[in-house]
Amino acid sequence: MQSIPLILEVRPINHSSSLKDNDPLPKKDQSVLHIWGRASLSGQVKISGAKNSALAIMAGALLCPQDCRLHNVPSLVDIEKMSQILSALGVKLQKNGDILDINARHLGHSTAPYELVSQLRASFFAIGPLLARLGAVRIPLPGGCAIGARPVDLHVRGLQSMGAQVHIEHGMVNAYISGSGNKRLKGAKIYLDYPSVGATETLMMAATLAEGETTIENAAQEPEVADLANFCRAMGAKIRGAGTNTIIISGVPSLHSVEYSVIPDRIEAGTFLVAGAITHSEITLAPVIPDHLSAVIAKLQEIGSKVIMEGTNRLRIVPDRIQATDIETLPFPGFPTDMQAPLMALLTLSEGDSVITETVFENRLGHVPELNRMGADIRIKGNNAIIRGVPMLSGAPVMATDLRASAALILAGLAAEGKTTIKGLHHLDRGYENVEEKLRKLGAKLKREKEEHEPEAEETSTAQSKITVTP
Repeated sequence: MQSIPLILEVRPINHSSSLKDNDPLPKKDQSVLHIWGRASLSGQVKISGAKNSALAIMAGALLCPQDCRLHNVPSLVDIEKMSQILSALGVKLQKNGDILDINARHLGHSTAPYELVSQLRASFFAIGPLLARLGAVRIPLPGGCAIGARPVDLHVRGLQSMGAQVHIEHGMVNAYISGSGNKRLKGAKIYLDYPSVGATETLMMAATLAEGETTIENAAQEPEVADLANFCRAMGAKIRGAGTNTIIISGVPSLHSVEYSVIPDRIEAGTFLVAGAITHSEITLAPVIPDHLSAVIAKLQEIGSKVIMEGTNRLRIVPDRIQATDIETLPFPGFPTDMQAPLMALLTLSEGDSVITETVFENRLGHVPELNRMGADIRIKGNNAIIRGVPMLSGAPVMATDLRASAALILAGLAAEGKTTIKGLHHLDRGYENVEEKLRKLGAKLKREKEEHEPEAEETSTAQSKITVTP
């Protein structure tokens, strides 16, 4: 049977149109969050499913031509964006609460906005499954938070090792398997120069349907990588070693239907642990996987809080004085870069001087000037933030510069005297599900409301581009 190319037309976003099934998302949320600080918190908070796991697993569902049902999928802007991208590829999706049904049996003609694809870095994960399943794909370079360069050279070199032809031009990645007949990637031995989570996940997914055995050395060991591997194994993939630095994948001809639950979000859990510490409040968290939080728990205990395990999936934080400490971000099992900003907010109120060294991303200290606006004493020297503890923070108008910076400013606002007003909430909504409602139930005083702003000029560009996927 002759293959039919799948063409994804890319049109500019028309902000005045209503949001339909495959329409782009509306413009960024212009609301602000007001926080009245110094409120005592108490109670239990439910931790949502891990955003970074769910996004990778959604891409992994492209490997399967049958029904996949996912549980514990958070309701987030990034999940919605990924859903629209998959829908544009012809995938059928239905979300009901935290349950997401995915069927990638038929890949047909549809429309996807270039703006949406290029804004979500996780959308690039689809290159592995699409190449493995269809033999060719053309996809835009990824986007996401502006926290530093996250190149895709490791992904590309790995796919090339597996026999793919890959070319990057005009912001597009063109990948295909040359030859005629059964176009499958070939097993290969791959060494990653850096244990990139995205590269590990992309190559692991591509290898599930490859001919022969693939070994990924210096692989990322993050829990989200292991979760994706467990999902693929549940579909019939042969993967061993996920969660270690060497992953071995034996390719299989096809995968089958699955029902799977996403792990709890360790970064959300860590953020709420810090909320307890910074407000001197006892908070209980569930469900969590304590092993995923080992580095964060160790630092919180070093700072002065007690973190108590209550059963297999529940933690309680009992705060005490906040003592200074030094932190260096590292790939898992080291201290996670996603917890750097929240811990910095806590250390602004410490007794003594602390140093945080950011080694993962080179542009992830944008929250420092915002915390300083609230009375913090932080100096930046290269990739180091030198924090001199102060007795108190004061509420101020601040701007979130990325997802985790938004969490840091909320934490600072909870501890500050007076009212803090946070702008840039579109970052927050990418990665924290119902965070205001969860904090309000714990006793926080906060309110989101629309900010008055000037109407934007209508999009007048009529330029179009196309993304082509050829089975």
